[in-house]
Amino acid sequence: MIRQTLGRIDPRRTNVISHKKKQFADATYKEQEYPHRLNFYNVPPTTEVTLEEFEQWAIDRLRILAELEACSFRNKTLAETSAHITSLLNQYLPLSPNSSSSMGYQDDRIKLERKKDHYSHFILRLAFSSTEELRRRFTRIETALLRLRFQNDDARERQAFVESLEFNWQAVSEDERRLLAPQLVNATPGLRKQEVQEGSWFKVDWETVLELVENRKVFVSKGKAYVPAREQMSMVLAEFGTLLDQGLELTARALPRLDEDDRLTPILNHLSKSFATPDSTLSDADSSLPGAPINAGSIDMLSRHFPLCMRNLHVTLRKNSHLKHFGRLQYTLFLKGIGLTLEDCLIFWRHSFKLITDDTFNKEYRYNVRHAYGDVGGDAIRRGRGYSPFSCQKILGEHPPGSGESHGCPYRHFSVDNLTTLLQVTGVNDRDLLKQVKEDVGRQRYHIACNRVFDWAHKGEIKYAKENLGWGVAELDTIVHPNTYFKRSYLLKNGCKAREGVSEDGNGTAKSEDDIMQM
Repeated sequence: MIRQTLGRIDPRRTNVISHKKKQFADATYKEQEYPHRLNFYNVPPTTEVTLEEFEQWAIDRLRILAELEACSFRNKTLAETSAHITSLLNQYLPLSPNSSSSMGYQDDRIKLERKKDHYSHFILRLAFSSTEELRRRFTRIETALLRLRFQNDDARERQAFVESLEFNWQAVSEDERRLLAPQLVNATPGLRKQEVQEGSWFKVDWETVLELVENRKVFVSKGKAYVPAREQMSMVLAEFGTLLDQGLELTARALPRLDEDDRLTPILNHLSKSFATPDSTLSDADSSLPGAPINAGSIDMLSRHFPLCMRNLHVTLRKNSHLKHFGRLQYTLFLKGIGLTLEDCLIFWRHSFKLITDDTFNKEYRYNVRHAYGDVGGDAIRRGRGYSPFSCQKILGEHPPGSGESHGCPYRHFSVDNLTTLLQVTGVNDRDLLKQVKEDVGRQRYHIACNRVFDWAHKGEIKYAKENLGWGVAELDTIVHPNTYFKRSYLLKNGCKAREGVSEDGNGTAKSEDDIMQM
């Protein structure tokens, strides 16, 4: 019997390998160099990272992109956006210039920062390339991030980065500049004739610099836009957006290959959901208000600080003396998160369900409250002290309310007319604000609508906190958790009352400004 060697190839025959197999036959992995702080992300990463790094790096970048989008939706100026995002970038996605180290870009710290930036971008490409809507949003916000970094980059390093890209920009000759000088001066605001003669100009297709054309900052002739060197950023951003769109299209075609990897698919699905409303976890330190009057008898008074979802549950409970299962669960966990003890929570629910007997309450409802707090149940439930309060993402994405149910998010689950009525009942009567909320809801920007209402309701307090209490970006970032809404509202309202010697301490006694801010 002849033994066949299947792996060998007859030397007399040509070794024909499919181009698809040949493409991935000899994968090479090497550490990439990052000579520039900025990156066009033309080359995918090739080295290995751990699953923890894969997920955490993506989450950190997602925080930045979500805040950038929120700033855009809340109509912040470029200066306000830059001030708001810069501190978050330093915390979650720092990028140091080469001049920050004597070793330049060979410094290990700079290498790690740029590696994280590089990898996190491509991880989010995988998460946000599945639909056209996600791809469009991702391109828009990544371009906004590059704009922010481009403006803040060192001038010499920025110019070196642009030169390394080798764009196919057509330089305008000296003769052509002299011929078109009157038109260039008239069409370019703030430009002097001397700058036309001495400065460098580029000629590009007008579609690539739509922003400059829209704002009437360039001269357009025969389909070409004449762009001065000082408007270089617009051309760079246009090129970046075009290349990123093409890259996302290619990534979308490759996505089916990832379906077989059960390690990455859940992470990518979670990230794509978080792009609609960023996920948020709540620790005891994040939600606690030491010294605040949080007990069964103070919930009615504190409800003025509740977000609309919890305020709707509270109003429905007071009206009907009952809530269905998911409404009770959502509201119980929220009350747990603001600091209501198990004993007080049981008292609150018993007094609220005033149409039933003690025996019925103990049989049908008491156990569920104790289970939510981790007082009963399996070992895992008790060790974890029950369930965590629901974030905005969880409320928006799970268990939509049915007939007779009151849980969920009013901005998503209510009709526009019912939402408007509920907002007006809670004191929101500004026509312009209601119009903006309707637009946000129509575009599925539910958490932005909620933040918009919060900013309007606390407009004076926010201004005071910024000017007198030293509140900055960390204290006023976008709210993505109902308990964060409550805590911030409580601190803002009481911080401003403290300057007048009044506070909601439940007993009519005054608290100092320092006492309020130490909560």
